[in-house]
Amino acid sequence: MALTGLDIFKQLPKTNCKDCGSPTCLAFAMAMANGKASLDMCPHASEAAKEFLGSATAPPVRTVKVGVGEQEIVMGDETVLFRHDKTFYHPTAIAVQISDTLSGAELDAKIAKVNGLVMDRVGQKIAIDLVAVTNCSGNAATFKAAVEAVAAKANFALLLVGDVAALEAAVPAVAAKKPLIHAATAENWEKVVALAKANNCPVVVKGNGLDDTAALVEKVAAQYKELVIDFGNTSQSKTLGEMVNARRLAIKKKFRPFGYPMLACTQATEAREEILEAATYVAKYASIVCLKADEKAQLLPLMAWRMNIYTDPQKPMAVEAKVYEIGDVGPDCPVYVCTNFALTYFAVEGEVVGSKIPGYIVAVDTDGSSVLTAWAAGKFVAEPIAEFVEKTGIMGKVNHKSIVIPGYVAIISGKLKEKSGLDVIVGPQEAAGIPAFAKARYPQLMK
Repeated sequence: MALTGLDIFKQLPKTNCKDCGSPTCLAFAMAMANGKASLDMCPHASEAAKEFLGSATAPPVRTVKVGVGEQEIVMGDETVLFRHDKTFYHPTAIAVQISDTLSGAELDAKIAKVNGLVMDRVGQKIAIDLVAVTNCSGNAATFKAAVEAVAAKANFALLLVGDVAALEAAVPAVAAKKPLIHAATAENWEKVVALAKANNCPVVVKGNGLDDTAALVEKVAAQYKELVIDFGNTSQSKTLGEMVNARRLAIKKKFRPFGYPMLACTQATEAREEILEAATYVAKYASIVCLKADEKAQLLPLMAWRMNIYTDPQKPMAVEAKVYEIGDVGPDCPVYVCTNFALTYFAVEGEVVGSKIPGYIVAVDTDGSSVLTAWAAGKFVAEPIAEFVEKTGIMGKVNHKSIVIPGYVAIISGKLKEKSGLDVIVGPQEAAGIPAFAKARYPQLMK
């Protein structure tokens, strides 16, 4: 059962020193109970309080890390069932399988293909996160050789899937990369956990449904806590149902055996169905999805879906507020003004590119708000726009004194002209109107 603010208050020093940033110890306790503060913010907490509150206020889903350095993946540390309640913190890691039956040039080609699964979407780099080397050969030496080859050349963290003999052969050779070991089962968990502990690697505990997995996790967790759960199901509907129930029990009931990140492996054999299955697990509530699909065109929709699920619903997506040069710009090019809301900016950018007329885009800092929202909030009105345009120095790069604003805020054109001293041109309301607008107004600049 979760601690109340009064339960936490009883453990605090009650000095009201304000060193934690709260006006009183009671206010700090209430903030801790609501998940808005942590005990490390109190410099005067006793060791007894740290021990008691540290375990009682720990996140319901434990934080587990795989990989090292730039390849490190953080999983868990989730506190809610629904992203609108707060937010989800650590996006589902996508693992692409490589079989150890590949070798030589064929294996090198597969690794190069997987390394290329990096894309750009709305100005953000998106990519897979792990390479899952699977012991399809059934041979420990073959598996070890494949793991070493992948570890040397792949740009992602490692998930190693094999039996005890294969794992014992391969894990020590790549332990420095902190791979995730799959899997400890009811039959082999003591050996696999001993291997994981000896090499300081996280391990997947694979059960058979909710009850069996909970019992197995309790045994393993008594010896080692760097765990990821795999319910061992071969049906999408059962996997989905058990991950939802496990997350609910972890969050609402603080049921510790399910308080770990979860892994799901796709079962579909056709790529499109596999991506749809994986998308289901991303939404509810896999920390890792392991799949066979390895084409950019197949994975991009899944990555876009992941981006949407794991954005903070209380924080709009924004681009850097600055001047962007689109195409081979020159002193005669138009200057478009928009907000720094990501969808607004990329819609405008795409249409400017499509117009085949180079131009500058001034993305005004509106805290990531869209045009009409920012206008209603007083962030995309004459004075802040004029100040931002002047601050960028963009008008020093062109030989005219004109800026183009969205048609939806035509009402600010007069005031903006007065504040900026510039000629304010009212452009189309929708970004889709930019090509026709640009071709009609700047035909001499067409490339």
